[in-house]
Amino acid sequence: MNKQIAQSIAAVLNQQLSVNEIEQLLEKPRTIELGDVAFPCFTLAKTWKKSPVSIATELASQLTSDSIQRVQSVGGYVNIFLNQQKVTQQVLSKILHEKQLYGTNQSSKGSVVLDFSSPNIAKPFSMGHLRSTVIGNALANIAEKNGYQAIRVNHLGDWGTQFGKLIVAYQRWGNKEAITASPIEELLKIYVKFHEEAEQDPALNELARAAFKALEDGDAEALALWQWFRDVSLVEFQTIYQLLGIDFDAFTGEAFYNDKMTSVVTELKTKGLLVESDGAYVVEMEEMPPCLITKTDGATLYATRDLAAAFYRQQHYQPEKIFYVVGNEQSLHFKQLFQVIEKMGYAWAADLQHVPFGMMLKDGKKMSTRKGKVVLLADVLEEAIATAKRNIEEKNPRLPNKEQIAQQVGVGAVIFNDLKYHRLNDIEFSIEQMMNFEGETGPYVQYTYARICSILEKVENPSQHVTFMPLGEQAWPIILLLEQFPKVVATAFEQADPSQLAKFALQLARLLNKYYAQHKILTDDAQQASRLALCSCVAIVLKELLALLGIESPENM
Repeated sequence: MNKQIAQSIAAVLNQQLSVNEIEQLLEKPRTIELGDVAFPCFTLAKTWKKSPVSIATELASQLTSDSIQRVQSVGGYVNIFLNQQKVTQQVLSKILHEKQLYGTNQSSKGSVVLDFSSPNIAKPFSMGHLRSTVIGNALANIAEKNGYQAIRVNHLGDWGTQFGKLIVAYQRWGNKEAITASPIEELLKIYVKFHEEAEQDPALNELARAAFKALEDGDAEALALWQWFRDVSLVEFQTIYQLLGIDFDAFTGEAFYNDKMTSVVTELKTKGLLVESDGAYVVEMEEMPPCLITKTDGATLYATRDLAAAFYRQQHYQPEKIFYVVGNEQSLHFKQLFQVIEKMGYAWAADLQHVPFGMMLKDGKKMSTRKGKVVLLADVLEEAIATAKRNIEEKNPRLPNKEQIAQQVGVGAVIFNDLKYHRLNDIEFSIEQMMNFEGETGPYVQYTYARICSILEKVENPSQHVTFMPLGEQAWPIILLLEQFPKVVATAFEQADPSQLAKFALQLARLLNKYYAQHKILTDDAQQASRLALCSCVAIVLKELLALLGIESPENM
């Protein structure tokens, strides 16, 4: 709708501003009494050498369009009141026709690689890993909605000094039978013990570094232990991913790039970028500390492996973009990584984007695996599902498929609670808050969708072809919001911000519930078909919003 208005304004202005420029200037008035769309004339004042007020008056007198009811000028603004009947017909007809394709960019835009989740092998899948996992999955879904092929890559933390620590810990305190019986729990126990002991005996850290160097050099015993740790961890991770409904195209972790680093280091040397520093090798950075490529003992680092990964992905997938959905604390690392690739002369460095996010806090503090202070995601999901089941038993005990719906609601609550916040914000973990069925939560949006489904079930073959009757003042904000859905989908991708869709879903659910409270839907009168069409369109968009966030939409709750 904004594009149509921008085109009408551009025609009156004789193209002195482009349609895109005008569209960027359009605003939503502070109150509904000031119209549906406003165009500020202040940017034209210098060009026209007139006051914004006189420009607005002149523009308002000439602006016409099929979708515009009336226009008025107020204090340098052109306030536009849309033709509610025509816009309603246009928006609802489009949604009813396109259904789940509404808001989809049909043109192919190539591929986008998304590096997300990336839990560490031999450590439990904690609430701290949830953020990268659900933000990355939502961005992948949003990318596909915007016309891209999304390639989901799980860059497992399956290499590095931590494995030297774990190997030493296992050799000193490990019990094979106990680990076989309860792998992650026991591996975490000896990993925590290593850090506790290392505080008293720093020599353990040297042994760990030596153990990792042996692993890198292909020591048979070290490799066998590493493979065992990796295999048992992946079994547990897959259980979590299955519950979250998340699939990956590749589990190419850090170890995958072991044989791909030499060529990168060689190229850095050849191009004169590698500099010796106290026995280590670095790439000098602009306005940043040097990027460490190899340590004094020749061992590689995160940067070396991430460089190899970037080159592999570029050659293998040829993506338009690569998103790294990794926490705020790695911001310097990615700035260094991208600058190294730029210094190597590759223009595609500009297509690499770090998507940072804040921490998941417990009692105001960061969760720490090495100190054993973690909240396990599996435990949270189990508790959320149990809470959802108790709610169902209390409010709708005869509901069919209670187990399945409890899982959809419980898991959806956990995902939505993360994604409703802007990703840069820290989140305080609270199972009570995420499971609140009355507040700004996933269950609230799911319940609104289920409520609409229960209404539509009572009508035999509701018409998809409606000549819309006036729906009342409370329906108009819903129409305007539905019309904005494609734009919000595009903006969420441009800004790598799934929270825009979560907030949109909450707003749409609130407006529908407010309308439902003031209007009876099933009345068997001339307006019933229009009201049912409105409800159908809200259901279509709510279900698509939840799907983009990675959440299922039960039709009964």
